[in-house]
Amino acid sequence: MISATETIEKLEGIIASILSDRALELVDIEFHTSGKRWLLRVYIDKQGGVTIDDCEYVSRELSRILDVNDLIEHAYTLEVSSPGLTRALKKREDFTRARGKKCRIIANRQVEGKLEFSGIIADVTDDEVVMQEKIGMFTIPICAIKKAHLEFDIEG
Repeated sequence: MISATETIEKLEGIIASILSDRALELVDIEFHTSGKRWLLRVYIDKQGGVTIDDCEYVSRELSRILDVNDLIEHAYTLEVSSPGLTRALKKREDFTRARGKKCRIIANRQVEGKLEFSGIIADVTDDEVVMQEKIGMFTIPICAIKKAHLEFDIEG
C-alpha cells in the first residue's frame, strides 16, 4: 500500500506538466481520507488569479491521466481549486510572493516570547520571515513556523 505522502510525490510531476502549458502554478496537494473515501485536492494559481476554466482544464487532464495509469489504488474524489484569499503559506517562495501582505503565523515554539504573529510580511530571507506588527518587528525562523496563511485585508 502506497502512503499518502508517496502518492503526493508521484503526482507533483504529473500535475506540474499539466500546469506548465497554461502558465499555472501548483500551490499545494492534499490527499487524505474524508469519510469513507479519499480526497485528492489540488490548489492552483496564476498571475491575476485562476478561473473556473483553469480548474476544469486541470481536473479533466489530471482525471484522464490518473484513470489511464491507475496511479491511485482506492476510490477518491478529485477537487481542483484556487488557494483563495486566505491561502496557506508553506514554502519560502510563498512568503516571498506574499511580501507586503497581511499574514498570520503560528509558531511551533516561542519566538521572541510569542507563539502567534499577525501583521505585514516585511521581508523574507533564506531562512526567516520578518513580520511588521503594530507593536514592532519580529523575525521568525521558517523552520519554527507551524502554520501560516494570508489574512483578508479589507483595507488593502
